[in-house]
Order: sequence, then structure tokens, then C-alpha cells
Amino acid sequence: MRALKKISQLLAKNTALVIILTALFTFIVPEAFTWVKGDAQVLVLGIIMLSMGMTLGAKDYQILAKRPLDILIGTVAQYTIMPFVAISIAQAFNLSPGLTLGLVLVGTCPGGVASNIMSFLCKGDVAFSVGMTTVSTIIAPVMTPLLLNYLVGETIDMDGWGMFKFMLLVTILPVGLGSLFNMGCHKQKWFNDVRSVMPGVAVIAFACIVGGVVAFQGERFLESGLIMLMAIGCHNITGYILGFAAGRVFGMNTAKKRTLSIEVGVQNAGLATGLSAKFFPTNAESVVACAVACVWHSVSGSVLANIYQWWDKKHGEPVTEIHEIKKPVTESV
Repeated sequence: MRALKKISQLLAKNTALVIILTALFTFIVPEAFTWVKGDAQVLVLGIIMLSMGMTLGAKDYQILAKRPLDILIGTVAQYTIMPFVAISIAQAFNLSPGLTLGLVLVGTCPGGVASNIMSFLCKGDVAFSVGMTTVSTIIAPVMTPLLLNYLVGETIDMDGWGMFKFMLLVTILPVGLGSLFNMGCHKQKWFNDVRSVMPGVAVIAFACIVGGVVAFQGERFLESGLIMLMAIGCHNITGYILGFAAGRVFGMNTAKKRTLSIEVGVQNAGLATGLSAKFFPTNAESVVACAVACVWHSVSGSVLANIYQWWDKKHGEPVTEIHEIKKPVTESV
């Protein structure tokens, strides 16, 4: 078990590298991940969300009651900034319908759990980060199909009700089960052992999702790679900037502003990839865009956390409102 824990920690610390290597490997050996489709894909997504739920306990939900205004501001920022910035960038870059769908889908998904780790690394308010991630995930089955239909429903044929039911299955159910297990078994050694290896399991599951996308759609990547990267990068970086600005507007301290910046900018692109593959399987550009966003958000979020660390070291400025992570947090972008 000790070896598994070390492997899990290594995978969690090198998520971006694992995803990149998986994508490269799949380009060479696509048949390795052709099994990631249909029910298998749903199961893999469920494992990722289960791992997230296993990090949530009673104290995390108490955050929602103790800090409703912070959570409200953060959630509103999450579901307004990223979706509307996505459609604005799509129009500015004159993206194809497929790339537009992928970018907006990433923007309408909840925050990624990787943001919790990034907030911790940059001395942000981790309790605030966990609270935002929890709430945005809980309301995602309603907000994601609703916003997606509003922003691209006229040009993209989509099943909003089907997406709502699917998101309940792959988000609320596994997150709820994981959380219930955590609250009921957190004192059990076996559960703590299992929970300690779940970050690594989530990274492997995440890699499988990306591998599955590349296996079926990889040849389409080069057709629109540069414009896709530019759009995803602008979307992500704009989210960081406007998230930080929103914190400033509401008078938040430095730790909260950093957290809001990361929470708004880092999306659960893994979930977006699964949704795109499930509901828009013939739209290759959408699926590939979401998969590329998986890697981009993992890398850029880590870079931003390092920039914040560098800033503190250079200027010697103390950051208040720092909360410790008392349990492992899974990596699910």
C-alpha cells in the first residue's frame, strides 16, 4: 500500500506530463484506447467524480453554510465569465461550429478539482476553493445543458434533457456516494488507504478519457490545431484575469482573489470531453478541443500557481486566509 501511495502522489504531481505522454502514445498506438467508449467511458468518468467525492466530508459542506456570500459570488462568476467569454472568443476568432461547441462546453462545465491543489500551492483560500468546486459540480447538471443550449442551441442540435440525466449519473451520483463513504468511513484505516491512492486512479482515468478521444479523433487535431490552441489559451487566461478582477471588485483579500482566479479559469475539461464524446460523437472538432483543453488547463493552472509563488518570494508579501488541505485532493481538470 505504501508503494501505491507513492505512485499515486507521483501521478498527481505530474498530471500534465501523464496526459501529454498518453496522447502521444495514442497517436502511435490508437488501438490501445479504442475501448474507451459507450458504457466504459461513462464508468471512467464516474471513477473520476467518485475520487472527488471521497475528498468531501462534513466540514467541507459546512463551508457552504458559513460562507454563503463568498460561494455565491464565486459560483456566479464561474457560470457567467467562462461561458460568455467562450462564445465571445468563438465569434472573435470566427471558429467553426465544432470548435465553438467544444470551447463553450468547456466554459459551461464546473470547476476542475485540480484547482484545489493549485489554490493550496499558491497560498490561496483552499476552503473557498473546495466550496466553489462542490457547488459548481452540484448545480452542473442544470447549468451546463441550460447555458449550452442558450449559447449554441440554435446552431448545434443537442439533447439538453439527455445531457441533464447523463450529468446526474456521472457527477452527482458518484460524488454523493464518495462523500457518503468519506463521512461514514473516514475513521477506518482501509478507507483512508483507498482514498490516498484515488488521486493516482483519477489521473489514470483522466488519461484514459484523453486516450479514447485521441484514438478516435486524433487525426483531426492537426487540421485546426493552431487556431484551437489560441482560442483555448485566450479563454483560459481571460478566465484567470476576470476571476481575479471579480475578487477585487467585491473587496476580497489576496488569498481569495487568487482562489477565485484559479477556480474561474480552471474548468473540468475532462467532464467536457466525456460529454462531447457522448452527445456529439460525430463532431470531431468539439471532442478534440475539449481534450486539448484538458491538457492546457492542467499545465497553465500549475504555471499560474508557480507565478503566484514567485511573486510572494520576490516581494515578500504575506498572504492571509490560508487554509490547509487535510486530505488528498484528486486531479480532475
